Amino acid sequence: MRTLLLTPGPLTTSEATRSALGRDWGSRDPAFVALTTRLRQRLAAVVHGEATHEAVLLAGSGTFAIEAAIGTLVPRDGRLLVLANGAYGERMAAIARQIGRAHAVERWPETAPVDPDRVRTILREDPSITDVAIVQCETTTGLLNPIGSVSDIVATAGRRLLIDAMSGFGALPLDLRRIRASAVMASSNKCLEGVPGIAVVVAERQQLAQSAGQSHSLGLDLHAQWHGFAANGQWRFTPPVQVAAALDAALDQLDAEGGPAARLARYLRLHAMLTAGMARLGYRTTLPPALQAPIIVTFDEPGPEFDFARFYAALQADGIVIYPGKLTRAPSFRIGCIGAIDQHDIARALESIARITVWQGEPAGSP
Repeated sequence: MRTLLLTPGPLTTSEATRSALGRDWGSRDPAFVALTTRLRQRLAAVVHGEATHEAVLLAGSGTFAIEAAIGTLVPRDGRLLVLANGAYGERMAAIARQIGRAHAVERWPETAPVDPDRVRTILREDPSITDVAIVQCETTTGLLNPIGSVSDIVATAGRRLLIDAMSGFGALPLDLRRIRASAVMASSNKCLEGVPGIAVVVAERQQLAQSAGQSHSLGLDLHAQWHGFAANGQWRFTPPVQVAAALDAALDQLDAEGGPAARLARYLRLHAMLTAGMARLGYRTTLPPALQAPIIVTFDEPGPEFDFARFYAALQADGIVIYPGKLTRAPSFRIGCIGAIDQHDIARALESIARITVWQGEPAGSP
């Protein structure tokens, strides 16, 4: 029985995606150059950015994309406002601090969305802010932030917006024809259902053109990487060739499924099945439904007798991997709804949880 990775990434992948990893590619070979060009076009198209944006690829995790975007697109004499309501907003602030970019952090509780009116007030009162960064889906809890409203406010104020779309790119709605953003950061896994190893920045072409010499890094310089792709279609440094091939296969599957809207519909069905089944077993979600994205769900631990380490180990023995909680306010754990999974996989997980819950001494119902 296959292992289910019910996490925000890495995720359960399809056989077709894994099969694509089995071929070796020469990084300078014309076939791989063509594959890279195709990937860049397809990734920009996922968020309807073909006319205005360029997809720039780097070897690395999603955090590499965020550091590259902040380090290249926020001017050295600029000031970044980070909107944080969880660990990944805080990570953007940590990156800005580490690379020496002036910044401010506006914080909300981990269970509260970013308040657009507060953002409007800050931008009106602080003209030194040049750029704003926000997480679309904060996987500390699975909370969905109001990207559209924040984008409108930032654009009206004449500032630039960077969106960490890591956990939702390929499923959650994000249309760069309507959302004004200087960059959208993503990864080759998560809702794209590829494997980890490629950091993706879909950056506004005009911003890229103006960013020469701004990067703090040689390897994470988006401007230089973009120029390299434009010159000869090649990566400046050794690319993860098998990961690129797997991503191309994963994008084929995204298209075959019907695109991001169809993928989101599947995730919504899985999310509804998971939360209903967990509720019958006595587990409460941390977030109210209005704030919950169908990416990963945080559940409150049911009581002091609950032993997460035992719970996790028992699920792992059944071939099911979940995540511990990231909340600072209360014990919790997280279960993902994304990846190459279906309703049979969620049913399997709920059956295991029902059995393990009885071991924990909690009342259990039927999943």
